[in-house]
Amino acid sequence: MDLDKIVINKETKIIFMGTPEFSKVVLEEFIKRYKVRAVVSQPDYNRDRHGNVIYSPVKKLCMDNEILVLQPDKIRNHVDEILALEPDLIITCAYGQIIPKEILNYPKYGCINIHASLLPKYRGGAPIERAIMNGDKETGITIMYMNEGMDTGDMITSRSIPILDTDTNTTLRDKLSHLGAEMLLEVFPNILSGNITRTKQNDEEATYAFVIKREDERIDFNDTKRQIRNKVRALADKPGAYCMYKDKIWKIYDCYRQDYCDIGELCPYKHPIDIKIDTHEKQGDTSLLVHFTDIHTGIEIDN
Repeated sequence: MDLDKIVINKETKIIFMGTPEFSKVVLEEFIKRYKVRAVVSQPDYNRDRHGNVIYSPVKKLCMDNEILVLQPDKIRNHVDEILALEPDLIITCAYGQIIPKEILNYPKYGCINIHASLLPKYRGGAPIERAIMNGDKETGITIMYMNEGMDTGDMITSRSIPILDTDTNTTLRDKLSHLGAEMLLEVFPNILSGNITRTKQNDEEATYAFVIKREDERIDFNDTKRQIRNKVRALADKPGAYCMYKDKIWKIYDCYRQDYCDIGELCPYKHPIDIKIDTHEKQGDTSLLVHFTDIHTGIEIDN
């Protein structure tokens, strides 16, 4: 399909809900072809070291394109404000809050969601991280109608992509965000025309991708070498896996198999693991490679 030839109905009142970079990629492509009446995003919680507000990627994009942004702390307390915009369709993509029933039931074209998994697998807030952590070989995007359940609505379309052994949460998220943007533009005219087939999810096949908690980030060196590497890949960049060493927290952002170690002698272990860490010292963010073979023997990474 030639996306540039899609007929655009500029009278359709569309609200987009999203917050992080994943959402921004989808919205950025969407507004090239469709007019968005307003965007709902999470409040500005983050600040830099100087106390300045850090805007979310979606809010930055809206500011650059003069799109109205609403940032309710709890959307359930601002239902009337949202409905006052009289949306014909609501698109959500990694927004970060549960949408109240009153909002879900209002738009004549419904509320649709771009979800980063092949539903019903990995319902929930961390499908990308959980897929890598569990060693899955593929994942994908599902576009679905929303209901009151957690990612339980009827599916509109889905598409899979492979998870490479070199993928991290960052690289896979980038691939999926562009896939989601492409799929949304392809299916959107059919959503407006009603020319779609709704597919119910098989609840018996459902699995869940709950939000990553602090205890999920800690590396257990009793796990297999593959499980350790998958966890590091799944949490790379942000939030980062970690371990404890000499009463310190060591952030781990990368690890790989190595056939030698730089200690001035032959390494006593067959294949040590090199771990890229960040000490997060006050004077700077110094990253370095260290050998953990003197702490934990037998930690190996397969090719």
